[in-house]
Order: sequence, then C-alpha cells, then structure tokens
Amino acid sequence: MKAIVQDVYGSADVLGFRDVDRPAVGDGEVLVRVRAAGVDPSVWHMTRGLPYPLRLVSGLRKPKAKVPGLDVAGHVEAVGAGVTRLRVGDEVFGSCDGAFAEYAVGREDRFAVKPPGLSFEQAAVVPVSACTALQSLRDAGKVAAGQRVLVIGAGGGIGVYAVQLAKVFGAEVTGVCSTGKVDLVRSLGADHVVDYTREDFAGGFDLVLDIAGNRPLLRLRRALTPKGTLVIVGGEGGGKLLQGTDRQLRALALSPFVGQRLRSLLASQPVGDLEFLAALLEAGTVQPVIGRTFPLSAAADAIRHLELGHSTGKSVLTV
Repeated sequence: MKAIVQDVYGSADVLGFRDVDRPAVGDGEVLVRVRAAGVDPSVWHMTRGLPYPLRLVSGLRKPKAKVPGLDVAGHVEAVGAGVTRLRVGDEVFGSCDGAFAEYAVGREDRFAVKPPGLSFEQAAVVPVSACTALQSLRDAGKVAAGQRVLVIGAGGGIGVYAVQLAKVFGAEVTGVCSTGKVDLVRSLGADHVVDYTREDFAGGFDLVLDIAGNRPLLRLRRALTPKGTLVIVGGEGGGKLLQGTDRQLRALALSPFVGQRLRSLLASQPVGDLEFLAALLEAGTVQPVIGRTFPLSAAADAIRHLELGHSTGKSVLTV
C-alpha cells in the first residue's frame, strides 16, 4: 500500500511517499480502508519530535511509528477477534496511529459509525479536534448554561468546534481570531467576535479556553472572574524543550493557591464522545470546517501549510 513514511525527526522534508506493507489487524482492532485523514498540530509535533519530552513516548532518536497521522475516516476492511460493534463495510471515523496511508489499524473503541450526511473529508477533520474541544469545555472547563465563555483561537481546528459546542451547552460565546476569520467565527454562532489584530478582549469571563496561544498566564487570568476557569490547550514558543507547555505547567502549579481554576488537558477520542459528536453533526448543530484539501502524496505540503499558523479550520488529506 502507499503511505507517508517518516524515518527520522525533522521538518516536513523528512516525509516520504512510498510503498509499505499493509498493517495486520489484531484482537479488538479494525482495519480501515482510509478515504480521508485530518492534519492537525499533533502531526507536526510528531514529525519534529518536539517538545523533546514527547520523545520519551514517540522514540528518543527516531519515531517508533513510521507512518504519521491520527484522524481518519473510511470503510472497515477487516475486523479482529473480539470486535462486536463494527462490521466489514461500515463507514467509520475516529483516530489511530498511521492514518496517512491507504490502510490503517486501530482499536474498535476509537471508532464510531460515520454520520451518513457527512463526507469522508468532513468526518476526518472531526475526531482529534472536536474531542479536544468537547473535553476542554465539558470536563476541564465544567461549562454551564448562561456562562460567559472566551475562545482564543476560535477560527482554528479546535476553536471552530469549541465555539459551536459552547453554544450547544448554552453559553454566551466570545471568539478571538484574526481578521480573515471573523465572518467564519460569527457564522459558527459566536455572540461576539474579537479581531485580535485590532483590539484586545476584555474580562469577566467564567471560562477561558486558550488554544495554542502564547499570551502570558497573568493576562489570561485577568480575563477571568475571581472564580473563573482557564483551560490551556497547546502552546507556542518556549523553545525545543517545552514548546509552550511551560504555561500549562505553571498554571497547574499555581491553581491550588488562587481562587481561579487553572487547567490543562490531555485529550483522547473515546467512542462515547465520537458518538455524541456524530449526533450533533448529523443534526447539523455542529459543522466541520475544512480549510484546505491535499492528496495523500502531498502530506508534506499540508504540514508546511499548517506551520504557517494561519489555517482556517483544519486541512485534510484525501486518499
């Protein structure tokens, strides 16, 4: 099969497009014929091997997983022993290692049946980003109806879902984005939109969700009410060692000593959350946002586009 292959850490230039063996399906796993795969910052981090602590899991000197990619949508080609919920031929979406290939293998409990109203490309940009937004709001943020929620990075891959899901939970939402994304964020249901190139956001928010930002922790806390909650997802800067995660670490250390709740998040893509999102997607309550589409062979170009930092929604690879 054709796949994107990475033998060493580095820029997008280390990604090759070549033939590899089709992965074998194990117990409790499904083999998926990939139709589309999402491109998100986690792929960039894995390609670069940054921040360095990530290599404790991904491989110290070179990546353990040769084929990158997490988000995937396609057909179930085969099932392993113990698989009971999915069958050969089912159209599914979810997450697994090695999504940038013609075939990928993953655990059954990381896949859900694709809503029939969604294309494979639309479904492929959902799992990682939408689950991260959902868990940031619901689990880490404890969002409640009537709260004022600020989403920083509202036009990005996670932000577009955070805006929509915050509205699902009954919040009043303010989205922060660049000029070119203002109309998009407003169309997603944001009650207020702040163009950060022209103005700064105010305070008084019950929940602030900061996605891949670099604003100082003190500035984020000033946007909160005295008992408000800050959830930091991702980060920028901080050098190769921490890559911006220093803010999360400082927030977690400070949280026990202040009245505000300062949280970070390690997201996952369980089937329960995927099915919850599938219902919203099928109803049209939540809409996927695709920025650019690339063929599988151009995965390196998709990563380079991601590195520019101005993607609208999320890019997708078609297979």
